[in-house]
Amino acid sequence: MKIVNLSENNTVLNQFLKEIRDINIQKDQMRFRRNIERIGEIMAYEISRELSYENITIQTPNSEAVQSVPADKIVLGTILRAGLPLHTGFHNYFDSCENAFVSAYRKYTSDNDFEVIVEYLASPRLDGKALLLVDPMLATGISADLSYRALLTKGKPAKTVLACVIASQQAVDYVISHFPDDTILYCAAIDPILNEHAYIVPGLGDAGDLCFGEKE
Repeated sequence: MKIVNLSENNTVLNQFLKEIRDINIQKDQMRFRRNIERIGEIMAYEISRELSYENITIQTPNSEAVQSVPADKIVLGTILRAGLPLHTGFHNYFDSCENAFVSAYRKYTSDNDFEVIVEYLASPRLDGKALLLVDPMLATGISADLSYRALLTKGKPAKTVLACVIASQQAVDYVISHFPDDTILYCAAIDPILNEHAYIVPGLGDAGDLCFGEKE
């Protein structure tokens, strides 16, 4: 499996990562959502390198021109609810893609024990298409795995790219062992550990709550 950690390079992406992690800046809900969206835009650009391309001829006001454009039929899949701003960032660039949505959440049985529940799926057929599955936080990898398996009920994609803002090393290892070998994982950052509540450390907190407010 190919793993890409974008924060290993010095780009403006790291400025947006700094802001979504900063406990003072992240209190601004609108700025937090916009920074997640901007990270999605940068990731979409980077992931576009993994697509197949074809040459098409277009008519300009002066002559014909040949342009290389993406040939893959893209399905942009998002895990609700925290994934919505990241989805928007990707959709800003892949603006003619099809879209899929999966509801996956933690159901706690105690303070530290939980199971991941998938309750909702809306997706087009995936056969022969490029599936981009995006979720801001890849903590354990279980939500991404179960969401991917739910999406497979809609067909087998020709290629799969998993994208997250911050992953734990544990989740990266989990994805390597549970996803097909030809899956590509893009991360804006990879953090070293999970705490006792299975939150990424240093991480940034609960991305869904920071985007949309706390839930019961």
